[in-house]
Amino acid sequence: QVQLVESGGGLVQAGGSLRLSCVVSVRAFSTSAMGWFRQAPGKEREFVAAIAWSGGSTSYADSVKGRLTISRDNAKNTVYLQMNSLKPEDTAVYYCAADRTTAQIINGPQYWGQGTQVTVSS
Repeated sequence: QVQLVESGGGLVQAGGSLRLSCVVSVRAFSTSAMGWFRQAPGKEREFVAAIAWSGGSTSYADSVKGRLTISRDNAKNTVYLQMNSLKPEDTAVYYCAADRTTAQIINGPQYWGQGTQVTVSS
């Protein structure tokens, strides 16, 4: 069974930074693509970023390019989302996701974490 556990959410002022982490309890982590999604109140869940198993290929939503960075440490079974220059509109529950490829991540991943709340105050 694949388990994804996020951490690192919290309250931050606009312009500040946070780093989210997601630990994956699966032996195949190093060969899985990983991603982050978010869901703001009253809105649908949306894709944020994805990274291939090697870490050599990443994809981002246009709204976060240049501010959010996805990375991974296969030795620690962990994927990260570094969030800089945060805006109030980044406020959402952030979910970690896993699947075989970044394309499958973007189109609807198979595995999800429970989510971590990020709140950006103005």
